[in-house]
Amino acid sequence: MNNKEIALMAGKILDDKKAIDIIILDISKLASFADYILIASGGSERQVKSLTDEVAIQLAALGIEKKGIEGNNGSGWVLIDFGDVIVNIFTNEQRERYGIEKIWGDSELITL
Repeated sequence: MNNKEIALMAGKILDDKKAIDIIILDISKLASFADYILIASGGSERQVKSLTDEVAIQLAALGIEKKGIEGNNGSGWVLIDFGDVIVNIFTNEQRERYGIEKIWGDSELITL
């Protein structure tokens, strides 16, 4: 599975689990640390945790192991590092606060 397919699979997993406002950004021409950033929201801390667990479990089942995870319950933001695919899951409040989409405004939007 290539990096774009991994990003799309992560997006589908999050969509199936009812994540809110999922976007995938191709940052491969703008950054050296990753090719894709996926951003999604959960309606509560509990949903953020559920989304985080689900994407990690389902991708691991496909042989795609996470390299690291940042954030925890109560932080409102979890980042899962799958190497060239970075998954960010926010509460709505934290997503508005950080505005990650604006930072990567020059990147290509990938349709889920």
